Amino acid sequence: VQLQASGGGLVQTGGSLRLSCVVSGLSFGDIAVGWFRQTPGKGREAVSCLSMYDGSTYFADNVKGRFTVSSDNAMNTVYLSMTDLKPEDTAVYYCAHSEWPCSSSYFYNVAYYDYWGQGTLVTVSS
Repeated sequence: VQLQASGGGLVQTGGSLRLSCVVSGLSFGDIAVGWFRQTPGKGREAVSCLSMYDGSTYFADNVKGRFTVSSDNAMNTVYLSMTDLKPEDTAVYYCAHSEWPCSSSYFYNVAYYDYWGQGTLVTVSS
């Protein structure tokens, strides 16, 4: 199983970016894909989770209303669309695979995920 995240970059406050996560090596319809972010000295923070099983999504409170998640099943790709970006959104963003559907109870728990992409850096300038 491999996950390849891309799409990071430098953007001004209020701007938008779309991150991509290409998943390979397994059946795309039987997974969940989470997005996390990490800044130096801190642990990975959950951003969102998308269940390919039923299309359900979950978001961290600090990104609700600004971030959305979607997928292109033909391309085995999950997208994290980020709008109204703030300097505090600056981080390395990771996508991760879980064999279990997303749940509000544990989508934020890194232990729920077994494969991780390499990360893509998002920098939001003030």
